[in-house]
Amino acid sequence: MAIKFQYNKTALQRLDKQLKIRERALPVLQNKESALRVEVKKAKDKAAALEKEYNEQIESYEKMARLWGEFDQSLVSISDVDLSSKKIAGVFTPVLEDIKFEINSENLFNQPVWFADGIVIIEKIAKIAIEREVFLRKMELLDFIRKKTTQKVNLYEKVQIPGFQDAIRKIKRFLEDQENLSKAAQKIIKDRQEKQRQEAEAI
Repeated sequence: MAIKFQYNKTALQRLDKQLKIRERALPVLQNKESALRVEVKKAKDKAAALEKEYNEQIESYEKMARLWGEFDQSLVSISDVDLSSKKIAGVFTPVLEDIKFEINSENLFNQPVWFADGIVIIEKIAKIAIEREVFLRKMELLDFIRKKTTQKVNLYEKVQIPGFQDAIRKIKRFLEDQENLSKAAQKIIKDRQEKQRQEAEAI
């Protein structure tokens, strides 16, 4: 990214101000990126653990596949999923507070005794599956912001800060050269005036 500037003191002050803003912001952004990276990994690991637990639960009940075929699925349903949000490194992420199940108790009296256990199993598996989805969503949100933060860190670190430093260096060099030329010109004029004065005195 080429930084546009003029070779004067106003431009130098403006660029210096912009550079300082970025130099102050960079460590903050780097810390945020680091914190987000840790949180993404935590959410990913938790989602993976829940995935494993979910699969283990499903496998453990596969032996009862024939019985599950008889199970009345209208007995239990999810009526509400209560979510809140928690701010992590400036990002609002979902937190699972509660899952409300609705039990159709009218139909339960006419069913086999094991249906009550079946309801508990279904609730348990549903809780794991929903919690896993919440952690996956949390991971996606955090990772999206982490990528954005990484882009900004790279922009500041590799493009803007070196760009501003280079522009400031060029302006300073130009102003120094201009000052040196001005001093040299003044000296030449002074020397010429002194010579003319001496010549005038000699006449």
